[in-house]
Amino acid sequence: MVNPIHLKTLLEVIRVGSFAAAALRLGYTASAVSQQMSALERATGTHLFERSARTAVPTEAAVVMARHAAKVLTDMDALMAASARAEAGTSHELRLGIFPSLATFALPRLIRSPGWQDLGINLKIHVAEPGQTIQGLRAGGELDVALIYQVGQGGLAWPSTISRQWLGDDNFRVVLPRAWGIREGSQVSAEQLSDMPWIMHHPGTPDALVIERLFASCNLHPRVAAYCDDFNASLEMAAAGLGAALVPELAMLNRHDDVVVLDVPEIRLARSIFALLINERENPQIRLFLDQLAEVLRTQSIAPRTSAGL
Repeated sequence: MVNPIHLKTLLEVIRVGSFAAAALRLGYTASAVSQQMSALERATGTHLFERSARTAVPTEAAVVMARHAAKVLTDMDALMAASARAEAGTSHELRLGIFPSLATFALPRLIRSPGWQDLGINLKIHVAEPGQTIQGLRAGGELDVALIYQVGQGGLAWPSTISRQWLGDDNFRVVLPRAWGIREGSQVSAEQLSDMPWIMHHPGTPDALVIERLFASCNLHPRVAAYCDDFNASLEMAAAGLGAALVPELAMLNRHDDVVVLDVPEIRLARSIFALLINERENPQIRLFLDQLAEVLRTQSIAPRTSAGL
């Protein structure tokens, strides 16, 4: 029999490109991921990876298996969720902690989707930053699941009784006032932005430290026009011409017409979105909810905006 956990690990390895990266996402060691993939090869009689001392390259068979595994795992979760609903006869309450931009731009798309009612989940939502929602997962807390983000690897900690599931990455983009005359989608170097005013995170926070290191590595030392940790406010200030800003894609799905998004090859940064779950409360409905939310994140995109004369 094929172990569904091994299929999930295969999907993650294919998605992120290595055993080590998948292990980091899933909370395993790289050795454990390698052992799972070996077990999956034995169970299926299929050669999935070309291994060397430092790499493991997926074969075409692995890619095909991952493509079918995604549907199989979703169908399994749907089956288990339907069985749980039939057994209980009522909706399952999910006490969900979620950070603001995910609650604003991704969660509503999931709730409006055709299959939402069939999921049988009654949401009780707490919108707050990750540090606050993690507190709600602790013993006696008011949450079952917390949806959080991390920029880099530091800044957050949670109890050992909590498991972590990666849902997707939210890429940061450089935005400028449209009035500055640079076209939407233009590719510019970090050096070209060095003399411009910037709207930056408040110094000293984990996110700010990661961004400061990234900018320093590009020899970009911004002239700070404002400190702001609210992305909606940063976008409005950028639209008003105050300065450039680094804003995640989720926060820009309803962005102002008066800002443009640039491509700056040296500035590549994302915040990883995770679900933190209390192990003993996990059930098929929660797993299916998280799978569907991950799919929303994979399909969300930023449409370029144009303006006459630009």
